[in-house]
Amino acid sequence: MIIVDTALRRRAEEDRPIRVGMVGAGYMGRGLVRHISASVPGMRVAAISNRNPANAERAYKEAGLAPARADTADAISAAVAGGRPVVTEDAFALIAAEGIDCLVDVTGAVDFGARITIAAIERGLPVVTMNAELDCTVGPLLAHRARSAGVVLTGADGDQPAVQANLLRFVRSLGVTPLVAGNIKGFQDEYRTPTTQQPFADRWGQNVHMITSFTDGTKVSFEQAIVANAFGFTVPRRGMYGRDHTGHVDELTQMYDVDELREYGGIVDYVVGTKPAPGVYVLGTHDDPAQRSYLELYKLGRGPLYAFYTPYHLCHFEVPHTVVRAVDFGDAALTPPAGPRVDVVATAKRDLPTGTVLDGIGGYDAYGVAESHAVTRADDLLPMGISEGCVLRRAVAKDTVLSYGDVTLPPRRLVDTLRAEQDTLFAV
Repeated sequence: MIIVDTALRRRAEEDRPIRVGMVGAGYMGRGLVRHISASVPGMRVAAISNRNPANAERAYKEAGLAPARADTADAISAAVAGGRPVVTEDAFALIAAEGIDCLVDVTGAVDFGARITIAAIERGLPVVTMNAELDCTVGPLLAHRARSAGVVLTGADGDQPAVQANLLRFVRSLGVTPLVAGNIKGFQDEYRTPTTQQPFADRWGQNVHMITSFTDGTKVSFEQAIVANAFGFTVPRRGMYGRDHTGHVDELTQMYDVDELREYGGIVDYVVGTKPAPGVYVLGTHDDPAQRSYLELYKLGRGPLYAFYTPYHLCHFEVPHTVVRAVDFGDAALTPPAGPRVDVVATAKRDLPTGTVLDGIGGYDAYGVAESHAVTRADDLLPMGISEGCVLRRAVAKDTVLSYGDVTLPPRRLVDTLRAEQDTLFAV
């Protein structure tokens, strides 16, 4: 990110850092605060909101900073103006405060994430979201609102979707037509639960439900749906291909039917066990025979598919790039330009009896699988991001994809209203 580091250096020299407001102070949030504070001249985390303020204070203290506490927008504004880090329980007071240049959502919460995103858009703040769960569920609508308000709403560099987006943009700049955007996973088992994943979560100090969503396939489904929605791709079948392949990513060029890919207009997919991991890949074609000869000379093979990959994704380390892109250049790393192309639908992880209150993402009851938006709408399927708190109206067998007809929705949730608005705005 050569332009980004130049912009940050200029800001540091002029003593006008980008002032970041962050909502959420979990594992990723703490890493982000530590990284910006130690390694990103020209930017500072000016304020953090967390429902437990002690966690926000911990994030600052681990970065060597001593924060103040504030309960009102005016008090937060005063702290920001004075250059003192500030912690609040009230995310909406943070958003209303003066002096914040960009909001970063690190919550992973769908309904609350929607509320703070809308508040930030209405305030005119650029939003960098690390909330894939929200982005997949109502991201196209929120992006539409952001565009209408002249505000940047973007996914975050470092997360796999934006790493794929950067690679897709690079590949297109070569004159290559991307036909597959893929994610490389090390492990997947749809039936993992918080009980099986607790030891790993404890070892790394992470939320066990988040870890479970990584292992049961829900997270990769969210991530690939986000990429599909941003680039107009689709899925070749429910759940994607999701092959096991322990060889090198270059070998994937032999595993797809190019004519089928062209017919789809590009697909999202993932593989398990491929090297190098945990990266992302893009496969594409070039129409010019002369340029194909050059690509062969440059060791990319004879085609028709060529493999491009990034062998890592560095999560919070890369998020400051997105902040600068949004604030100084008005550039989104990843955002849906139109309606949804792919959803993630809730699928029973076990036999579920009537009356079950679904425990949501990364729980015991359901895992998410990617499905085309057209099928989701036609079959009235239940999005995974909507599932938490829904009550089953009938018994459902293991591996059954749930529909709206199977459940009673919780009352008065914003996300349900937004989903209905999105369906109306983007008619199938």
